[in-house]
Amino acid sequence: MAKSAARAADDKQGSDIRLIDVSEVLPIVGLFVVTSAGNPRLVRTIAGEVEDRIRREHHRSPVRTEGLSESQWILLDYGDVVVHVFAEETRRFYEIERLYRDRPSVEWQN
Repeated sequence: MAKSAARAADDKQGSDIRLIDVSEVLPIVGLFVVTSAGNPRLVRTIAGEVEDRIRREHHRSPVRTEGLSESQWILLDYGDVVVHVFAEETRRFYEIERLYRDRPSVEWQN
C-alpha cells in the first residue's frame, strides 16, 4: 500500500518521495510515505490522488485525515501506513526525515 501511495504522489508530481520504515520506533505504524509539493493546490491534488488510488487498489480509506483546510501538511493515516504530503517550505521547517534518519528507507520505484 505504501508503494501505491508513493506512485500516486509521483504521478501527480510529488517531489523527493521517501518511504521510511518506522515500525521499530512506532509499533502501531509500519511505514511513513513522505512527499513534497510546490504549492497548496498541488498538496491537495497529491493527497486526493493518494486517497483515490489506495481506495481503488486496496479498498481502504484513511482512519484519520488532517491538514486539508491549510494544505501545508496533509496527513493521511491508514494505521499501518501514514502518508505525509508537505508543501516544500513546511517540509523543510519540520524536517521529518531528520527525526527518523536512523530508520531504513524502502525502495518504491520497482
